[in-house]
Amino acid sequence: MSTKTRTVLTAGVLAVALGLGVTAQASAGASRSVTGDPSDNLTRVADFYGAYIDAESDLDGSGGLPTALRAYYIDPTYLKALKAWENREHADGVLRAQNTPLKWKVTGNGTARNHTEAVVTLTWSRNTTTKLYVDMSRGTHKIIHIGTKGLGNK
Repeated sequence: MSTKTRTVLTAGVLAVALGLGVTAQASAGASRSVTGDPSDNLTRVADFYGAYIDAESDLDGSGGLPTALRAYYIDPTYLKALKAWENREHADGVLRAQNTPLKWKVTGNGTARNHTEAVVTLTWSRNTTTKLYVDMSRGTHKIIHIGTKGLGNK
């Protein structure tokens, strides 16, 4: 190794050791918060999709949690229709897919006299998303429809 190379290398190591020319700050970042209201249908749809996707993507095996979440959040009559759709399409009716998304987002899409509609955007990869319309009864707070169109646009 030449003297010049050794000098440059030593100066570089010394600069890093002393922090010269490099600014590094340890920061915890801004705090995030999430709020919810069990009587708010949009919160309930977000809670359901968050828990369902977590359970489906659990590497240790989610056991019966997805089934239990379905039983709790989805109207029993619609659950039968959802199972029929799954048997026909060979896919998960909640996600309308055969795999689990990387991310999800829930946005309100309005309310009608008897239900609230939410748009669930599922992110599958960097450039691939799908949108599902999820309708929830205002009276029972149960999901009564999941599809590519809302109940108002059937």
